[in-house]
Amino acid sequence: MSENLNVLLSTQYIIEQALTKLGYSAAMVDLLKEPMRVLTVRIPIRMDDDTVKVFTGYRAQHNDAVGPTKGGVRFHPDVNEDEVKALSIWMSLKCGIVDLPYGGGKGGIICDPRQMSFRELERLSRGYVRAISQLVGPSKDIPAPDVMTNSQIMAWMMDEYSRIREFDSPGFITGKPIVLGGSHGRETATAKGVTIMIDQALKKRNIPLQGARVVIQGFGNAGSYLAKFMHDAGAKVIGISDVYGGLYRPEGLDIDDLLDRRDSFGTVTKLFKDTMTNKELLEQECDILVPAAIENQITEENAARIRAPIIVEAANGPTTLEATRILTERGVLLVPDVLASAGGVVVSYFEWVQNNQGYYWTEAEVHARLQEMMEKGFENVYNVHMTRNVDMRLAAYMVGVRKMAEAARFRGWV
Repeated sequence: MSENLNVLLSTQYIIEQALTKLGYSAAMVDLLKEPMRVLTVRIPIRMDDDTVKVFTGYRAQHNDAVGPTKGGVRFHPDVNEDEVKALSIWMSLKCGIVDLPYGGGKGGIICDPRQMSFRELERLSRGYVRAISQLVGPSKDIPAPDVMTNSQIMAWMMDEYSRIREFDSPGFITGKPIVLGGSHGRETATAKGVTIMIDQALKKRNIPLQGARVVIQGFGNAGSYLAKFMHDAGAKVIGISDVYGGLYRPEGLDIDDLLDRRDSFGTVTKLFKDTMTNKELLEQECDILVPAAIENQITEENAARIRAPIIVEAANGPTTLEATRILTERGVLLVPDVLASAGGVVVSYFEWVQNNQGYYWTEAEVHARLQEMMEKGFENVYNVHMTRNVDMRLAAYMVGVRKMAEAARFRGWV
């Protein structure tokens, strides 16, 4: 619990720094450091054994000055209110960085989907939509998939919302199956965005992508797609890891073989004898280090031993504030999470636009537009980093929070 509280407190700390640097008032800090509304819901579900279990869910809407709020729903045993609040603020920042007409939202249900049947998950998904239906909608707050949720869960949620509202509402939710109005490229969007960020960062350091040595901590959805994209682009993926440990091969790993051999939970390292710990993998020599697993992996304890000149954060909050300071002083180019992992929300935005228009794009169009928006976001953050002499994380927060603060000011809120 305290770790998540730290995530919220450290987010609020940088929000305050960013707004102060930009010259905004204390009232603006006060407005933007907390979500505008947080709903807690109780969802009674009849389980397959005919007992009734009551689940707790949350929906946080950070700020709707720019437009409707937008953000994922996670199903996880460790979900809590502070985490959902912090994640809603991060979504606002991501939307600001890539210039989307959204504020941030986030939702979650305290549950363990791995212990639930297909039918129980359907009842829970529909129950959650019924509980929050007054506060969400295509022009209010648009959910999406997140940790342990997928396109099937989004489909159930969309169907339930359409029943309540009595008209078809594909724009209510993103991350849907293609046949229900989903967008091409949505599943790989986060990894695609990280790939674009790696390419931009390498250019700043004059390192060619061909043959660049990459270490990826985490082999889940983002990590595995990223490994494949990097491998196919000609980079050399020399390290990957999952919850059981890390694989490191200076000569390069056979990514296609690893993808074929991983189990349904995305783990593969148990098949190998000579593994190392996740902590050891982070400290191996490489050109690009990508933390794509969980938060607080690079701390003041190990920051001095990181041997990568470029770090691109695909996970949420993998580097602590103190570690960010140490790495920046050592000259490491750190591309922060709120910028690097914005690809998912960009393609969610594309899906919403396509739903609203009733006109759908090809995968090539989606990728071209994603490339353009991510590159522009990177340049804006990098320019603030250089001209204002602040680290990349603070620069990203400054770019991300400015649009929201301006919108709130024009509306006369502050």
